[in-house]
Amino acid sequence: TGRLGYATPAPRAHVPNPYILSHSAMMLRGVARAAARHSLQARLAAAPQQFRCLSAFKDAYDAHVAERAAQGVVPESLKADQVTELVELLKAPPAGEETFVKELLESRIPPGVDEAAYVKAAFLADVAKGSTTSPLVTADEAVKLLGTMQGGYNVAPLIDALDDAALAPTAVEALCNTLLIFDAFYDVEAKAKAGNEHAKTVIQSWADAEWFTSKPDVPDKVTVTVFKVTGETNTDDLSPAQDAWSRPDIPLHAQAMLKMARDGIVPDDDGMVGPITKIRELQETGFPLAYVGDVVGTGSSRKSATNSILWFFGDDIPYVPNKRGGGVCIGGKIAPIFYNTMEDSGALPIEM
Repeated sequence: TGRLGYATPAPRAHVPNPYILSHSAMMLRGVARAAARHSLQARLAAAPQQFRCLSAFKDAYDAHVAERAAQGVVPESLKADQVTELVELLKAPPAGEETFVKELLESRIPPGVDEAAYVKAAFLADVAKGSTTSPLVTADEAVKLLGTMQGGYNVAPLIDALDDAALAPTAVEALCNTLLIFDAFYDVEAKAKAGNEHAKTVIQSWADAEWFTSKPDVPDKVTVTVFKVTGETNTDDLSPAQDAWSRPDIPLHAQAMLKMARDGIVPDDDGMVGPITKIRELQETGFPLAYVGDVVGTGSSRKSATNSILWFFGDDIPYVPNKRGGGVCIGGKIAPIFYNTMEDSGALPIEM
């Protein structure tokens, strides 16, 4: 069982490529059939059973939130088995808990090709097609939420929605801002060549890079509070190798950033937890923090090191739990690959 008491899904021997439309549709149909079986069971159960299910789900989740809060971190994103339970609650939400279950759907499920995203995409695809319903999610809202999932299991249902006159405008907006399309591009291209005007709009938007040009302009001036780390900061300072087991859990792993005392840096718990208290104090100034070092980013653990910096110095990403983008990193010298990794993660690295 998982940490919250839910059964951990058995690993799949083979998961088809979700960017191939036929594969993705096949996978979503499989999840839809499983969800339908769960739905039938739910309808057969008495109303008090629904409340007991919610109570068990919420009690376990609240206990997890409290456990993580004691560690000074936000809760983990939902796992696939939890999302399966959540889907049933969304179909028949107990009175007074509508906001709770919808917020979990919107903001506590990882995007992309995570197994939890697989279950979420299947549910939203079914709502969009009308094969299942929820009083909390309309078909149009389902397509909008599919558009927040960045790529992977959401791509096939978004492309399908281009053929639905009522949903196509929303699907167009979603696809225009989705970059992780891979070979599914050819499915959109085929629809465009067949005369689908909505698909043509998507292709033209990609060609015009509207996903980029629609972003807010970089301000002419940015005022930041400096968090100065003297000397060289290598990636092991930011993402210690002995804590590698926690790297997928960014908020927890980031606790170990700068956990070893050095000139000007006083960890909260030397060798265990970095200078979180000092970082929080500086955040109270009201200005964004900038990580500033003499030499920054030497070493090989560049992505996890970037994640650690951005967790404290970056901005939340809408609809994406436990990951941040943005942020400013300034160095007298920044290791070239680390510099590129920071840029790719949405940060602003500046070498001075």
